[in-house]
Amino acid sequence: MHKQDPGFDYHRYHRLLREADSEDKRLALIDLLIAERARDRLAAQRASDRATMTAHTIAKVLKNGRN
Repeated sequence: MHKQDPGFDYHRYHRLLREADSEDKRLALIDLLIAERARDRLAAQRASDRATMTAHTIAKVLKNGRN
């Protein structure tokens, strides 16, 4: 049901966040996230997930209506 965007490497970003123990590293991480448009990709993934759940709910309601 849930396909992850191959361009969004959650584990990599999580590791980088753990390693961002100084202001310079935190700023570098922010720059990286902006450059890779990670937020936009995550938003697109969430929209896709919402659409999938909506379709699943509609199918379930329609199925229950036929019984």
